[in-house]
Amino acid sequence: MAKVPIGIELVRRGVVSESDINKAIEYQRSQPTKKIGDILHILGLCDDEILIKEIGDILGETPILLKPEDITINVTDYISSDVIRQNKAIPFDISGGKIKVCFADTVNKRAMETVRLLLLNKGLIMERYITFESNIERIIESLQGKAKDKIIASKDITEFVDSVIKTAFTKRASDIHIEPLENQVRVRYRVDGELITVTNAEKEKQAQIIGRLKAISNMHQEKQEAQDGRIESYPDYNIRVSSQKNIYGEKFVLRLLKKNSDIRHIFELGFPGDENILNKGFNKRNSITIVAAPTGEGKTTTLYSIIDYLNRPEINITTIEDPVEIRIPGLNQIEIDPKTSFSGALRTVLRQDPDIILVGEIRDNETAEISMQAGQTGHYVLSTIHTIDSIEVVTRLRKMGVSNYDIASTLATTVSQRLVRKLCKKCAREREFNDKERAVIRAMEEKYHVSLNLEGKKTYDPVGCKDCDYTGYYDRIGIFEILMLSETIKELITKNASSLEIREQALREGYEPLVIDGMRKVIDGITNLEEVNKKLSIY
Repeated sequence: MAKVPIGIELVRRGVVSESDINKAIEYQRSQPTKKIGDILHILGLCDDEILIKEIGDILGETPILLKPEDITINVTDYISSDVIRQNKAIPFDISGGKIKVCFADTVNKRAMETVRLLLLNKGLIMERYITFESNIERIIESLQGKAKDKIIASKDITEFVDSVIKTAFTKRASDIHIEPLENQVRVRYRVDGELITVTNAEKEKQAQIIGRLKAISNMHQEKQEAQDGRIESYPDYNIRVSSQKNIYGEKFVLRLLKKNSDIRHIFELGFPGDENILNKGFNKRNSITIVAAPTGEGKTTTLYSIIDYLNRPEINITTIEDPVEIRIPGLNQIEIDPKTSFSGALRTVLRQDPDIILVGEIRDNETAEISMQAGQTGHYVLSTIHTIDSIEVVTRLRKMGVSNYDIASTLATTVSQRLVRKLCKKCAREREFNDKERAVIRAMEEKYHVSLNLEGKKTYDPVGCKDCDYTGYYDRIGIFEILMLSETIKELITKNASSLEIREQALREGYEPLVIDGMRKVIDGITNLEEVNKKLSIY
């Protein structure tokens, strides 16, 4: 039926006469792009309701006489005005993950597929309808007339969101926070670990900002519960996106991960000591090394640096990560997905003949047990765990259900760290240590029986300049503590000694806690006492 010219079929059905069709054909000579059905509508040769119903029936489509008042959504939140005009398509209603879209030409499969895929990327299933082309054109004009400012604002929102993201790159931000407040939308960057407010947007733009973020993150537009997405439209960055509803709307956090960024040598990160420390503390077969710190303190970066240091062609290194943040040539890197767990991936990796295994994080008993088993069967395992310092790694593993025997026989080295901001070299102002600062440093010397060589040294105040964006700080550096488990400490663990007893023995053996490395970096003028205190609460 669809192959029969639509005019002939309308005559057969008694909807119009042959005379009406001849008038339409005459009109078409001056308007060759117009279809017969649309011309009959323009010329008023038939009742519109009957005409569109019969055209829909002939084409096998759902007909509608779409009017501006039928549109219950802001159409440009779903497809751009350019797509609307090019494909003569109007989204007009949404419900339960399905969006109704009206087309002027359902024979144009390319137009329908273009719109369908755009909406599918936003998690929406398209239900298509058909109306007259002139109807679509009038509605576009109506939308532009009534909401011209809104469409312009929509373009502005696209530029606004793009500018927020690109500016974050130049500011060296690790995260972008876009937060609905009571009367505005706040945008903050996390730069060198600190949140800085960079701009605010009007509250009226909140819905458009959220819509844009969801669109480019491949999130469901209608869902307001927590979602995770990714932005992949910036070639040099992987951007992980998280949304969470609060009392004023949906907050978004964008984590910026630079692709193919260079791995810094571990000593550039601030790791104390020399290569003897690395060779002694790492790469022990039949063992496990754990890096411990709270979230956001650079554990993964340290692991990458250790792996990069150990990486050689004759060694098979496999990593299990969530996600893979940096791709390293020569490594077998596995990314955790919703169908894969660390423990499941680790079981498979053990059958791949690895020498060194990096497990992104030990989160549960199963992963801890398999990691320990891997360390006991000829492999060297590197992982991270969430604890306050290197001594408490033992306590954390115990709480996960790992036996004292397994901990003592397998755990070789634990490292704990914090990140502190480095003073900007361009503007830092030199001065003498004041009495309070000297007292704090000397108290640490006495408490831990170390000499920090304070005499003749000076400290620096942050000033602020163009290079550091007037913060006084540029980049961050790690402060570290390293615990190498001696036979005596292993024996204490086997006997279920407390963390206090283990700490006392470690101090007798030369273990230096985080605060000591922090003090040394203050005395060397790399950071200041305020930054170390912010992370370790020493006064």
